[in-house]
Amino acid sequence: MRIEELREPAEKQRVARQVLEQLPQWFGIPQAREEYIRQCGGLPVFAARAQGQWAGFLAVKRHSEYAAEIEVMGVLPTLHRRGLGRALVERCIAWCRQQGIRFLQVKTLDASNPDENYAGTRRFYKAMGFYPLECIPTLWGESNPCLIMIQYLE
Repeated sequence: MRIEELREPAEKQRVARQVLEQLPQWFGIPQAREEYIRQCGGLPVFAARAQGQWAGFLAVKRHSEYAAEIEVMGVLPTLHRRGLGRALVERCIAWCRQQGIRFLQVKTLDASNPDENYAGTRRFYKAMGFYPLECIPTLWGESNPCLIMIQYLE
């Protein structure tokens, strides 16, 4: 597995599309998926290659001098639980530290929604050192309560 920072907007979007379209359990709303893909063109994007193909990616959005957010991340389902997600987050954290960023956040579906896929997502981010900060029940609509998780990067 190799992780690299993608530079070309079209390539960032192509990789995002290739991965997100394979993850309908998380990115099944076409308008939302297209918006994530569009945003990737203008954000720092780290992508992982495995077995000769793009296997996953992470896009990070800087909010201020000291804060950033994992805007979107995905790993091909056949490669889940093999360390790619961990490697992508670790690469993102290293980049954030180089930029002087102190706080990294991620938004995901809150536990008040019983979706098992997102329960796994929350466990993953907790294992990566993120802590629940706040639930915003109406950010994504009442049936999709948003949980903000945060990590302090020393």
